[in-house]
Amino acid sequence: MELLSRLWLEKITTLMLRRTLLGAFAGGIVNAQSSKREDHSLKPVPEVKPVISIHGEDFWINGQPTYKGRTWEGHRIEGLLMNIRAVQGIFDDLNPETRSRWAYPDTHAWDPERNTREFVAAMPDWRRNGVLSFTVNLQGGSPEGYSRAQPWENSAFETDGALRPAYMARLAKILDRAAQLGMAPIVGLFYFGQAKRLKDDAALRNAVSNAVKWLLDRDDRHVMVEIANECDSNGYPTILRPPRISELIELVKSQKRGTRRLLVGTSFGGGVVPTPEVAADSDFLLVHGNGADNPQRITKLITDSRRIAGRTMPIVVNEDDHFRFDEPSNHMLAAVSGHVSWGYFHPGASDYNSGYQCPPVRWDINTDRKKAFFAKVKEVTGS
Repeated sequence: MELLSRLWLEKITTLMLRRTLLGAFAGGIVNAQSSKREDHSLKPVPEVKPVISIHGEDFWINGQPTYKGRTWEGHRIEGLLMNIRAVQGIFDDLNPETRSRWAYPDTHAWDPERNTREFVAAMPDWRRNGVLSFTVNLQGGSPEGYSRAQPWENSAFETDGALRPAYMARLAKILDRAAQLGMAPIVGLFYFGQAKRLKDDAALRNAVSNAVKWLLDRDDRHVMVEIANECDSNGYPTILRPPRISELIELVKSQKRGTRRLLVGTSFGGGVVPTPEVAADSDFLLVHGNGADNPQRITKLITDSRRIAGRTMPIVVNEDDHFRFDEPSNHMLAAVSGHVSWGYFHPGASDYNSGYQCPPVRWDINTDRKKAFFAKVKEVTGS
């Protein structure tokens, strides 16, 4: 009897041990798969970051055209940079009188680190849906979408053009994530609602030099520079407007690491064709589609911009507040049919829900409008 009990106990123990080992093995497989997914999304910043380059009217990343070989409904998509206006990725408000306007609904306080953290968390989904670029600006954009008076203070620059470390630390997180994902961001330097906070032309030049040096020192080969958002605005000092803005374009081009420099351009207001001087000095043309909702207007803007350029170069719409993605004719399709990259701009309403500009911004793909945009980009790019 005692022998039978001992044998039975040994059998039960063996079965329990086998079950434990099988469970551990299965769990190991699950954990390994989970780790693989995490490693894919959180892989380290590559030692050599992606390289954005221009070949004729096309953008290349790492020696290959973007969306390589892709055509859509007879239009060549290869070489484009579908993008988002996401200028508030490093937003903060240093004015205590206006800071509370941007409070999150759950915490009733504004948090710039949370804003950037959630931006970074959203980027993989953007990339999976075919978005390869976005514009982030060191002075953001209007947190009210469209506004005249702008009492808030949002600038990565001190009044003398020195860089504010907290802003640049947030920007580093975004650019590192972009490098991991093989994206090519456009980093804007100035916004007309904030540029006059810098005290003079010397401070503005210093700001350009400091920002470019920071990017070059980090070896951010995947980044392009936009000197100023809508440089034709009367809100800018004269050095940030044509024709003098070419001085700052040349300043960016003059800063190098070996033979390497950053690609640079500057944008104009909705429907405005770049000036011949800016077109001649820029590596790529930035135009905006804001204004009347008329796809033919976008086609004309592209045609006129190419005529002014007088040479083959990429054109990027990096701000357009028109949608209708479910219709056969819209601004986005007018751009891509002319082999021009297009950028989604929806300011939203500071409701932590709609849009990608008015803080607090919800950066994920959460609304019907955002979903429609990303679905159409996914379709066009074959992502």
